[in-house]
Amino acid sequence: TARNKTSVIVFVILGFSHRPDMKAFFFILFLCIYIITVLGNLIILFVINMDPALHTPMYFFLRNLSFLEICYTSVTLPRVLVNLLSSDTSISFAGCAAQMYFFLFFGATECCLLAAMAYDRYRAICNPLHYMDIMNKKVCMQLAASSWICGNLVALGHTIFIFSLPFCGSNVINHFFCEIQPVLMLVCGDTYWNELQIILAAAFVILMPFLLILVSYSLIISSILKVRSAKGRYKAFSTCSSHLIVVTIFYGTAVFIYIRPKSSYYLDVDKVLSLFYSVVTPILNPIIYSLRNREVKGALSKMRMKLLHPNS
Repeated sequence: TARNKTSVIVFVILGFSHRPDMKAFFFILFLCIYIITVLGNLIILFVINMDPALHTPMYFFLRNLSFLEICYTSVTLPRVLVNLLSSDTSISFAGCAAQMYFFLFFGATECCLLAAMAYDRYRAICNPLHYMDIMNKKVCMQLAASSWICGNLVALGHTIFIFSLPFCGSNVINHFFCEIQPVLMLVCGDTYWNELQIILAAAFVILMPFLLILVSYSLIISSILKVRSAKGRYKAFSTCSSHLIVVTIFYGTAVFIYIRPKSSYYLDVDKVLSLFYSVVTPILNPIIYSLRNREVKGALSKMRMKLLHPNS
């Protein structure tokens, strides 16, 4: 029967085909976003690696985040660009599964990594005298490795679970990549329990790190409010503000997209919202962390001076 086998072997990504008149505009827009995202995050990686003053726990996690954002945006945007140039927007069953796996892998890893970064900021502000002892190299490596391992396990479980379900109807994915919700809508039969399991798993992956971030920032704010001088409070909060902006954008859209039933999906709306956490957040990270971070700006200035005046 249809429920016992998968008859769909190729999916068609609908993407932005409903606006053929806008294809050239979308191509230029996404190409610019991709180039800026990759270059911006590569610059942050290079600056952190080259400046010994930035070899601290905070920048260790930022280096991980920048590398992660390059991978994250590379899962979707190159394929989007190819589809905008081509009339054939099909993707194989295995290719769709691979894209979903890597997207979930990097997305879930980012959830965990942002929580690790919040914990790092908590230790820096609430335990400044013992910060370097607590957040030593081994602890930082363990937190980063745990984030990547957790992301891999979540992605593997979700991808195997979804692509073991029967697909035997429409093969058109109303999205610009193989996202969970539009793929799930192509599954045959009643998927209530499948949806419930995915929502619960997503709630665990998204909400658990988010709760850890909330706890960390509650303790951070409480500690900042105890600082007597306004200058001291400003300095303490400025070290967290960049991370807080990224967390708000990333989690705000991710929670809305993943933690709700299929009946409440509005695919055209979700497509736009997906752009925020899959495209906008990766390009904002280097901008936020470089423009709002005095140490990164200082390192960039020193690097620029060395390039302009190599013999000075």
